[in-house]
Amino acid sequence: MASVSPQAGTAQVHTWGFGNYQTLANYQAGITQYLLNSTAVSLMTVAFTLIVSGLGGYAFAMFTFPGRNALFLVTLAILMVPYATLLIPLYVLLNDLGLQNSLVGLSLVLTMFQLPFAVFMMRISFESVPAELRESALVDGCGNFRALLRILLPAVRPGLVTVGMFAFLAAWNDFITPLVLISDSEKAPLPLAVANMRQQVMGIVDYGATEAGVVVLALPCIVLFLALQRHYVRGFMSGALKG
Repeated sequence: MASVSPQAGTAQVHTWGFGNYQTLANYQAGITQYLLNSTAVSLMTVAFTLIVSGLGGYAFAMFTFPGRNALFLVTLAILMVPYATLLIPLYVLLNDLGLQNSLVGLSLVLTMFQLPFAVFMMRISFESVPAELRESALVDGCGNFRALLRILLPAVRPGLVTVGMFAFLAAWNDFITPLVLISDSEKAPLPLAVANMRQQVMGIVDYGATEAGVVVLALPCIVLFLALQRHYVRGFMSGALKG
């Protein structure tokens, strides 16, 4: 309601309407470009997170190798490190790799921040699957990778959905990471663009356009959660029961 109501100092002064959304749509590169940037970063983060955490969770749950538990604890220990303290070293690393100021580099950093929780979630999801299911696939001639793709991944779909949702929401809403890693305004995701748009002429904050930006940011998250909440709850229940 605040984004469409009349407010002094905004594009919607006298009557109710969508003037604030017009301001948002026409800001610098345009809201379409910022939405595309956010969508690309979020989808790449989800894809990278699902691939790495799926393989990692499968290895930790189904295979026995020296140092397995120690390596898993080291992976979880990353959660104890404030991620803001890692951004400057990551900035230097991405600059050396030619990925600084890149949407791919940004998505790789966001994936790294998601991996500890994602690997933990996928490990307990795979451990909740009866071991006989994988053994039957191996007896029938499947290799380990083929058994993962054809048998086990469908069985842990709720866990995959949960991990994917967390990765998407984190990437879609993140502000600090693109603030440090993205210097080109045309490559900025929507949260960074909305924050930059707040300060217009002589430091005056355009609250109406900011509220419109918040609405645009929130809508995809709400729709995604409503569409996938059944799988999301099942994924957490399977982990809770296993734990």
